Amino acid sequence: MTSTSTPLNTLEDPRVASALDRMFRHAEQDEATSSRVREERPQGSAPLGPQERADANAEVYMPISAQGGRLLYNLIRASRPATVVEFGTSFGISTLYLAAAVRDNGTGRVISTELSAAKAATARRTFAETGLDDLITVLEGDARDTLATVADSADFVLLDGWKDLCLPVLRLLEPRLAPGTLVVADDVDLEDLAPYLSYVRDPQNGYQSVTFPVEDGMEISCRL
Repeated sequence: MTSTSTPLNTLEDPRVASALDRMFRHAEQDEATSSRVREERPQGSAPLGPQERADANAEVYMPISAQGGRLLYNLIRASRPATVVEFGTSFGISTLYLAAAVRDNGTGRVISTELSAAKAATARRTFAETGLDDLITVLEGDARDTLATVADSADFVLLDGWKDLCLPVLRLLEPRLAPGTLVVADDVDLEDLAPYLSYVRDPQNGYQSVTFPVEDGMEISCRL
């Protein structure tokens, strides 16, 4: 009789599952919190810059969906990247899915970026509580600056920060994208992501791209 063992899945670790459940429950208040943030701004105010937007939305989770998280987990398990780069940590929901896959692959690390100091601090505490902090580095500040200091290749990229900055961040990372690298962007229905989508959907720019219909849509692009 041959014995079998259950495959490792860090997403089932009680610490990780509990953290994700807690954060998804808090994220259910995002609409109300975002409405309050908008109402608190004086009418006729000038548009906010990236840092001001991050500070104003320091209580808003803006998470990927659980289905989107599992998709990311599967993609990383399959592609086995050495370095995962994430634009937009927020409170760390997506980062936990990324790091869980890296843990289960037995190799790799996650480099994430966050403009909000408050969110970065909370995310780091969560990563420590889940036992995944040894795999995650959170770069605090504007990703266009912080990622410019990272010399390693970007072997898998998740773009889920401010949508109008997804294309500039991608262009910054492009010299470090080897052929076959997957780049995923969340929320394809948001207007601010349109320039990014136009770019990756044009084969002349070196990508083969497909929209995956999960929640608000994820654009999965392969570097050619």
